[in-house]
Amino acid sequence: MDPAETHLPDEHQRSRTGKWLPQDHRVHHEWLAGTIKQVDENPKELHPVLEQFRDLVEGDTRLYLLFTSMFQQIPKKKPYTKDPGGLRQMRDFEHMLQLLNHLLTNAPSWNDKSHRVGLVGLPINAMLDWPMGTHSGFALFLDPKVNGMIKKVLNVWGEFLCSPASADVLGTESSCWFGETGSKDLTSVANVGESSHKFEDMFVCDPKAKHYGFKSWDHFFTRTFREGIRPVASPNDPNVIANACESSPFRTSHRVKLRDSFWVKSQPYSLLDLLGLDELAPQFVGGTIYQAFLSALSYHRWHSPVGGKIVKAFVCDGTYYSEPPFEDFTESHGADEAGEATGQGYITATATRAIIFIEADSPAIGLMAFIGVGMAEVSTCDITVEEGQHVEKGEQIGMFHFGGSTHCLLFKKGVDVQGFPKPGREHNVPVRSQLAVVKSSK
Repeated sequence: MDPAETHLPDEHQRSRTGKWLPQDHRVHHEWLAGTIKQVDENPKELHPVLEQFRDLVEGDTRLYLLFTSMFQQIPKKKPYTKDPGGLRQMRDFEHMLQLLNHLLTNAPSWNDKSHRVGLVGLPINAMLDWPMGTHSGFALFLDPKVNGMIKKVLNVWGEFLCSPASADVLGTESSCWFGETGSKDLTSVANVGESSHKFEDMFVCDPKAKHYGFKSWDHFFTRTFREGIRPVASPNDPNVIANACESSPFRTSHRVKLRDSFWVKSQPYSLLDLLGLDELAPQFVGGTIYQAFLSALSYHRWHSPVGGKIVKAFVCDGTYYSEPPFEDFTESHGADEAGEATGQGYITATATRAIIFIEADSPAIGLMAFIGVGMAEVSTCDITVEEGQHVEKGEQIGMFHFGGSTHCLLFKKGVDVQGFPKPGREHNVPVRSQLAVVKSSK
């Protein structure tokens, strides 16, 4: 690795929760500038879904005003107008549509320059990094009409990511996922500092086949572990909570409120909003919530943290690019460049999410909930269980498709759940491993 890439100047360093965007914002600028150059030099007709997007905005005075002012509110100075090399960035709604048009037929590629993921799974989020941090951007990306249109756009992109053409990024070249550094990092993350297995020893795949046997980007993204790689913690002890997702701890909160100001910088959890205004929300007032995020290279399937009965399971539609308004974005006050990634608590109340209530077999646990939160490009939270079904601890209950994500586990007041891992770990907590223990009152 180039030593210059391991010692970044302070002005170029960025905190990226979950590592979905590059730590060095110069990599971000270089990627966006390269995409803009390619689009500008190879113009093509807009996809019909983007024509529909244009018609929506141009036919609505309020949306037209907000989209126009959103780009005008980006400060006209570096780094917002140009990257360090002087290359211009996206500046208006029409240009945004042209860039989206390009991204709809491209799968996320590996960024070998930074020797890890660059913008993996979230190229649209990267494109909107500055605009969505403005006042108008905050209003726009909370708008139901805009989110409905974005969902249509992401569904089109999702169709491509499920197609054979999307597997082209799964080759062994340096810009592909099974190139030397990509393969190394995928393997390192999956070993979680506890083993030294090869990728093909951990995941169901065929290293001798083209693209390791994966038929599409989504097939690769939703890859499965081989039998025995992630054993279930204490399968005969119903009071041991299994980790639902391969993830890194974000926060544990106690005495959560039914309604709270989730949009402020401390991001308190708001049960009613978190649970999509569901009638079961009041039962969790005063309870405990654990949240963890899935990294760019993680396994993205969900597993039941307890054995029990599925009481209710549904997807709550929400936002895709709503960034918390922690700070003003002005000429003198820069944007929060980690954006949506640092708003992990905020998006639990706003983003599209899967909500699964489980009546645990253990009376000491009772009713609990799993919430899988799609972040940015994740338009699909895929629930694979049904209401009334009994699941064993560690059994699959769903998965994320296409991009970034976070998740929560929710316990009622009076459930004495202890031992959650602390934030700041170097490695993910393995899925299905012991996450916490519920003390049973005798």
